[in-house]
Amino acid sequence: MASSSSPRSSGAAAPNPKQRLGLLANAMKRKDSYIQFLAMSAILYVSVKSLGQKYHVHSLEEETYALKEENESLTDRMNNIKQSLLHEASLDSTGIFASRLRHLFGDEH
Repeated sequence: MASSSSPRSSGAAAPNPKQRLGLLANAMKRKDSYIQFLAMSAILYVSVKSLGQKYHVHSLEEETYALKEENESLTDRMNNIKQSLLHEASLDSTGIFASRLRHLFGDEH
C-alpha cells in the first residue's frame, strides 16, 4: 500500500507538462477571445480613469469659483476698512494721520 500511495502524491505535486501545453494550445486556439478581453479591459480602464478625471476637474472648478468669491469678499472688506480709516483720519484736525494713511495706501488725493 505504501508503494501505491507514493505515485499518487508525486503525481499531484508535479504538474503534468501536457496540461501546460494544453493550456498554451488552448490559449492559442482562442487568442481572438483573449485579445478581445484585453481590449475590453483596456477600454474599461480608460473609461474609469476618464470618469475620475472628469470629477476631479469638476471639483477644481468648484474650488476655483469659491476662491474667486472669497477673493472678492476680501477685496471688498479691505476697501471698506481703508475707507473707514480714511474717514476717521479726516476727522482729525491736524490732518497728519490722513496724510500718512493716503501715503501708505498710495492715494494722491
